[in-house]
Amino acid sequence: MIKLFVFEYLTGGGIDPDIASPASLADLSALIVEGRVMRDAIATDLRALPGIDVTIASSRFEHVDDRYSHQRAQEGESITQFVSRMAREHDYALVVAPECDGLLLRLYDAVGATRWLGCAKEVIRVASSKSATATCLAVHGIATTPALEPEQAASLDAANWVVKPDDGAGGLDTYVYRDLDAALKEYEARAAAGRNPVLQEWIDGEPLSLSLICDEAGAQLVSINRQRIGISSDISSDTSSNRNERIVEFDGVDADYIPLDSAKGQALERLATRVAHALPGLRGFAGIDVVWNEARGPVVIEVNPRLTVAYAAISKKRNLAAQLLAAHRVSGFAHHDTRVREVGASS
Repeated sequence: MIKLFVFEYLTGGGIDPDIASPASLADLSALIVEGRVMRDAIATDLRALPGIDVTIASSRFEHVDDRYSHQRAQEGESITQFVSRMAREHDYALVVAPECDGLLLRLYDAVGATRWLGCAKEVIRVASSKSATATCLAVHGIATTPALEPEQAASLDAANWVVKPDDGAGGLDTYVYRDLDAALKEYEARAAAGRNPVLQEWIDGEPLSLSLICDEAGAQLVSINRQRIGISSDISSDTSSNRNERIVEFDGVDADYIPLDSAKGQALERLATRVAHALPGLRGFAGIDVVWNEARGPVVIEVNPRLTVAYAAISKKRNLAAQLLAAHRVSGFAHHDTRVREVGASS
């Protein structure tokens, strides 16, 4: 029996909603829901496999279904200490956590390389920075959104601009501007406050995410998803020169939105292969956020070196857990048939 620990940061005790500011509580509540959905999807998929015993992390704020074995941090035990202890009590640990503030890197160190079911440390380090990711991909000729210095931005003829955290997650603390001067004012204020911002051109187009299973041989694209993303108002019609628009509407993803065997699907599969070549330490499940621009084609926005909310959407249709374990050469799965199986299909 393989003992596997699943830790999702927001539901596993990483955040205390009681001390969250009222301004951030709505965002936090939405993220907790997403975290719970991801946790339950991967835990359910793993439990469906033969020979796998799953324990999930919980907290005093979580009500966990009795079908799940769960553990909480002890009194006075930090999250990294808790994860480290639980990893030692299990054969493997699968961690879902944001990259911001070096969190995913610290949890990698807490688990250790031999028990870690996820991407290599150096890939996490690169993907934790939007500017470093863009630089790495650009070196490999992949279309992306480079981080711009103010003088570089002034030389571009862009319709809109985005200011966001270099290590941020999703659309949190992300603003879109029509006016470059307003964007620069926000960028410089964040920089002066030590908030490590990034300034980029806003790419118009269709927001997509690519879901991959990666091993040492490369990447298999398993789903092309539509991201249901909006902003607080329509920047295409807003004529205000100094109004900022916070991206607040992330309403999940639609899995299998574009067929893999379509012309667009094949183009995105080639892109996924190139990204995996540029970041050879991608392992297990990973995601690539892309905007399909009418003129430029697919432009990479960021790479997520971990489970994403798209996994939960895919999980409703098919179980990827055996593929994920096979990608890490887990005993009993290293030579597993890696074809994706529909939920309910016979093995």
